[in-house]
Amino acid sequence: MSTTVTTALPLLDLSRLEHGPAERAAFLTELRLAARDIGFFYLTGHGVDEQLLARVQQLSRGFFALPDAQKQAVAMINSPHFRGYNRAASELTRGQPDWREQFDIGAERAPLAQTDETPAWTRLQGPNQWPQGLPDLKPALLRWQAEMTDMSLRLLRAFAEALSLRTDAFDTLYGDKPNEHIKLIRYPGRNQTGSDQGVGAHKDSGFLSFLLQDRQKGLQVAVEEDRWVDAAPVAGTFVVNIGELLELATNGYLCATVHRVVSPPAGEDRLSIAFFLGARLDAVVPLFELPAALADQARGPASDPRNPLLHDVGWNYLKGRLRSHPDVAERYYPDILRASSEINV
Repeated sequence: MSTTVTTALPLLDLSRLEHGPAERAAFLTELRLAARDIGFFYLTGHGVDEQLLARVQQLSRGFFALPDAQKQAVAMINSPHFRGYNRAASELTRGQPDWREQFDIGAERAPLAQTDETPAWTRLQGPNQWPQGLPDLKPALLRWQAEMTDMSLRLLRAFAEALSLRTDAFDTLYGDKPNEHIKLIRYPGRNQTGSDQGVGAHKDSGFLSFLLQDRQKGLQVAVEEDRWVDAAPVAGTFVVNIGELLELATNGYLCATVHRVVSPPAGEDRLSIAFFLGARLDAVVPLFELPAALADQARGPASDPRNPLLHDVGWNYLKGRLRSHPDVAERYYPDILRASSEINV
C-alpha cells in the first residue's frame, strides 16, 4: 500500500482516453497507481447509458418487491449453474451468513454436454432463471450486461497499456465467452437482521468488479489493515475494484483489496447492482512479464490460505461458488465435494 494516508477513493474519468495523447497518458498513470496502491476507484466517463442504469435500478427494486413465492420460483437451488434468487443469510462469506437478498445472472448460454470426462466447471455454463412476474427484467439486464462487458474490456485494455503490455495482452483470456456475472443485491436494515454483516470481509476472485450504488452507503474498503474507508455513493459512477486473478496475473503489482458491506441503519435498505468480469472458464491465467521497473514493485499475490487461488479459471470460479452456496453444492456437486479437500462448505 502507499505510505500516503488514504481517506477517499480516487475518481478516474475513462473518457480521458479519447482526449489526446497527454490526457491519455495522464489517465493511464492514474489508473495504474490507483489499482496498485488502493485497488479501488470510482469510474466516471464510462459511456454506459444513464437511462439504462436508472431502468436497471428501477427493475431491480421491482424484483425485490415481488411476492416471496415469485422469487422462490427462481431460487438458486433450482439451478446447477448457480443462477437465481437467494434469501438473506443464504450466502456465506468465510463461513458466516451475509444479510442480503440477491439475484444472480450469468451469461445466457446453453448448457454444455456432460460426460464422465467433462471437467466439473463446465456445469457452470447454462441458462438463467427469469421471474415471470417481471418480464422487462430479462431484456434490460441482458442489454446492461452487453454494455458493461464492452466497457469493462475497454478498461482492461487500458490496464494492459498502463502496465506497458500489448494493448490486447488480456484479450485471449476472454475470447467470445467471457464469464459475465451480474448480482442484484438488496440489504435490509439492521432492525431486520440483528447483524451488521451485509457482506463479510473478502476479496473478489475475478478480474474486474463494477458496482452501481443507490444513495445509501455501506461499502467499505480496507485501505490498510484494520483501517476502513467508506466508498460512499457518487452519482454517475461505478465503484471499480481489482480481482484476485488480475492480482495473480501481475504477480501482485495490482492489488486485490479486502472490502466488506455493513448493513444499513434500522428502517433503511440499500440496493446495489454488481457486474463481475471474469475470464472464460476454460482459460489458464498466465503470469504476465512486466517491465523491470514495475516488476521490481510487485509484491506477489496475497492468496487467502483458507481459499487458495488457482490459475485455472473454471475450477477457481467453481470452488468459490461451492463455498458460498453450500445448499446448491450439496444438491448438484456431491461428487466434487467428496473428491476435493480444498472445499470446506
